[in-house]
Amino acid sequence: MDVNIALLTVTDTRTFDNDKSGAILVEKIKEAKHQLIDRKICKDNKEDIVKILKEWTNQKDIDVIITTGGTGLTGRDITPEAIDEIADKHIPGFGEVFRTISLKTVGTSSIQSRACAVLSNGKYVFALPGSSGGVTDAWDGILKHQLDINHKPCNFVELFPRLKEK
Repeated sequence: MDVNIALLTVTDTRTFDNDKSGAILVEKIKEAKHQLIDRKICKDNKEDIVKILKEWTNQKDIDVIITTGGTGLTGRDITPEAIDEIADKHIPGFGEVFRTISLKTVGTSSIQSRACAVLSNGKYVFALPGSSGGVTDAWDGILKHQLDINHKPCNFVELFPRLKEK
């Protein structure tokens, strides 16, 4: 099953030409035979991030939103706070599993990541680090499997029809 994905890079310094993490995700989305519906870059500005996320969560043809960047500890890192503003439910296991995987590649520095995931208007929103290693760990270790309808015992995709239940 194809998954329709929107990709947002949050950065004060990158462009499409040098957005290495975004380029890695574009390639991995293509390899998994999913559809990249939209891709944007925006500055580390909470209002701008929230505006884009709200637009995308209201688009019928988007199932999943992935952000990269802004999940660290510095003053400009505000992606998790922006995502909190649109969250209907938090998915704490995503960040926990991400940091566990990341522990193997960056050691105790994984504690500095605030990678997270939420449900918003029936869509998954994943906030990944801006580093190429971080997005690779998140995709290869979690998203590749959870966005594959064939992954067992269960996966995010099979829940799509039920995410808006009341």
